[in-house]
Amino acid sequence: MVLEIFLDLFSQPCRSVYIFAKKNNIQFDHKKIVLFDGEQYSEEFGRINLLRKVPAIRDGDFGLTESVAILMYFAEKFHTPDHWYPADLQKRALVNEYLSWQHSATRMHAAKIIWLKLLIPKAMEVEVPKDKMDSAIENLDRTLKQFEEKFLQDRPFIVGDQISLADLVAVVEIIQPLGAGLDVFENRPKLRAWKDRVREAIGAELFDEAHQTILSCQEIVETMGPNKFGELKPLIVKYFLS
Repeated sequence: MVLEIFLDLFSQPCRSVYIFAKKNNIQFDHKKIVLFDGEQYSEEFGRINLLRKVPAIRDGDFGLTESVAILMYFAEKFHTPDHWYPADLQKRALVNEYLSWQHSATRMHAAKIIWLKLLIPKAMEVEVPKDKMDSAIENLDRTLKQFEEKFLQDRPFIVGDQISLADLVAVVEIIQPLGAGLDVFENRPKLRAWKDRVREAIGAELFDEAHQTILSCQEIVETMGPNKFGELKPLIVKYFLS
């Protein structure tokens, strides 16, 4: 059976899985799930992933969720080049270190910006208090500083001279605030240079294609009505503003 991958490229984890599969010539059937339309809550998708999240894959009778788990599965199953997920114990440990840290750091703080700066005020027409926005930007700034000083240091990539899963997962998260008009690479020459190296290693065409949706997010939001998120709106607002 053909490998099926369920994705919405607005989602950072979906972009990492999509880029990795495309870059490594992994053949798959791209099943599009539109998160803003609530397609993840359909009965059909519930049979794919009870957690109602993307990405998810179906590889014959085997199903898997969570982007990091999927990336590791692909690296092992398809025997992708070693630099992605090195066999060397210490290099692999460094990849795992970043992948373990990013859930409560890069991912959390970068993702919050697009909700507070764009989706909640524009798509939901709910005012975001200045102190909430300022705190979110401060947390992101601190996280990016930690990323540069701890994980990148003076290396071309997180684990040395070649791109790894750590760089791929990092770059899709760090680009997310650009969708809300916040250029996190401005005044950060080290971070920008790293991003450019990652883009080159992936291939500019694939990199840009995968990020087209998020970089067009402001235009997409202009077409949304205030009731776009329906019953989820109060829960989303409470989560981000409480």
